Amino acid sequence: MKPLTLATAVMCVLTGGIAIADDAKEATDVTLTAGTWQDLQAYVAQNRDKIVVVDVWSTSCLPCMKEFPGLVKLHESFPKDVVCVSFCVDYVGIKSRPPERYREKAEKFLVKQNAAFRNYLSTTASDELFDEIKLSSIPAVYVYGRDGKLAKRFDPSLIEDGKEEAFTYAEDIIPFVKAMQRTK
Repeated sequence: MKPLTLATAVMCVLTGGIAIADDAKEATDVTLTAGTWQDLQAYVAQNRDKIVVVDVWSTSCLPCMKEFPGLVKLHESFPKDVVCVSFCVDYVGIKSRPPERYREKAEKFLVKQNAAFRNYLSTTASDELFDEIKLSSIPAVYVYGRDGKLAKRFDPSLIEDGKEEAFTYAEDIIPFVKAMQRTK
């Protein structure tokens, strides 16, 4: 049994001791860790022998938030074989607004999505990070193979003529991951 959190205790008081709803219990599993792209890469390396899917997103990016539930669905569909990770790039590098200033907004979104997997809040300014990883814009999804190497990157540079979106989880990422699973 999990230890009682303050939120759970308050909920029990408010409901007269009645068991809390499943969503509220699951929401306590959502965490957000401050870190760098190197921290994320170390986590990818720790998960060799699994497919790792990294979603790079921001609360100021509507397409990111629209596609994010696809990452949650992927996590729920393949919990033993696929490791899902989110990397929030809300921090823009303004000294008076350090990375922790963006935590509450990002956590609120993650809890609402029930993102009960590894979530990072970038401590590197977004422009610096984009230069570092050679990414022009978000949303972006990185899929790593069982060998820990990048298998494919999905990002806006993939937009084809006539398409509004570069990729979706339903049409692109989930089928790609399923194909990777078959090639064990």
